[in-house]
Amino acid sequence: MKRLWYIFAQAVTLSVAVLFAVQALKPGLLTSDGSSAAPSRDVAILQAAPSSGGARNVASFADAAQKAVPAVVYIFTSQEVKASNQPLMNDPLFRHFFGDQLDQQDQSHSSLGSGVIVSADGYILTNYHVVEAADKIEVATNNGQKFKAKVVGADPESDMAVLKIDANGNLPVITFAPSDSLRVGDVVLAIGNPFGVGQTVTSGIVSALGRSHLGINTFENFIQTDAAINPGNSGGALVDSNGNLVGINSAIYSQSGGSMGIGFAIPVSLAHSVLDQIIKNGAVTRGWIGVEVQQITPEIAESFGMPNSDGALIAGIMKGSPADKGGVKTGDVLLAVNGKPISDSQTMIEQIAALVPDSKAKLRVRRAKKEIVLDITIGKRPQTQRR
Repeated sequence: MKRLWYIFAQAVTLSVAVLFAVQALKPGLLTSDGSSAAPSRDVAILQAAPSSGGARNVASFADAAQKAVPAVVYIFTSQEVKASNQPLMNDPLFRHFFGDQLDQQDQSHSSLGSGVIVSADGYILTNYHVVEAADKIEVATNNGQKFKAKVVGADPESDMAVLKIDANGNLPVITFAPSDSLRVGDVVLAIGNPFGVGQTVTSGIVSALGRSHLGINTFENFIQTDAAINPGNSGGALVDSNGNLVGINSAIYSQSGGSMGIGFAIPVSLAHSVLDQIIKNGAVTRGWIGVEVQQITPEIAESFGMPNSDGALIAGIMKGSPADKGGVKTGDVLLAVNGKPISDSQTMIEQIAALVPDSKAKLRVRRAKKEIVLDITIGKRPQTQRR
């Protein structure tokens, strides 16, 4: 009896040992479905549930880009440079030895830029400096179509130009934002063809509005942005977060040639005005009185005994000009035009330019410490080249 009990105890002990070993080494053998009865050591991953309707709940400006990108084009320009136009080519001795070779060295210089389609029949807005002096202009749309383009009109003083391509009236068109809709801090996208790499969208915010006195154009009212603008972006679109056009990318501040976070765009209000005038009249018409003005510095104001530095100092007058006929004198300080105060020389130029030629204007000036009002007939501003 004791022997049987001893054998039973050994069997139980051996069975328990086997079960313990299996549990430790092969836990999956002890479950009917092959799964482990031991606690899982896998890391728990939180999986987001898909949104209803497939919508993406992420911060994205894809819709704005998708709306605006098709209306932004590449602009390729070329300029033929003939060796015969170089100064040495007219030297008889130089041409005697090298003329035949040099006549064969005519070259073609190419450049890149961007533009914005503003009408389905092919009107395109771009910068004047993109197409300046170009002999040939080719436009390529975002879907690969290519067109020859011609310049309808240009305004060098605002650095704007209007091109025309022959299209069938089915081109994608940019939507203009309201002129007063932009605020500092708004998100904007810059769209263009930087360095010729292809259609590119960069993002940033509006850093400042109404930037002037930069010495870029005669008429300046720039939008400043930190959206990356590089060579090749000129003439491209600056759009808001809804994909509406707020400006035409025009210039950058850079010490390296690339973007440093300070870019400038011509506001849509100015671009729209230039576009309308060029399409209707072939040119932009502005007011003019024929004076040379000088900024009044605190030093000048002190030396002339002026009460402050407001206004624009008349430094010169063109003979026979509207100012000359209206009695303006050298040394006068222009204080207001039609009741609108003049803060500096740039403001004076812009206010006079906004007047309609042949219209009447009242100029309030300070002369010998007395203020007088002069009646002037506004003239037409002569066409000038971009500075």
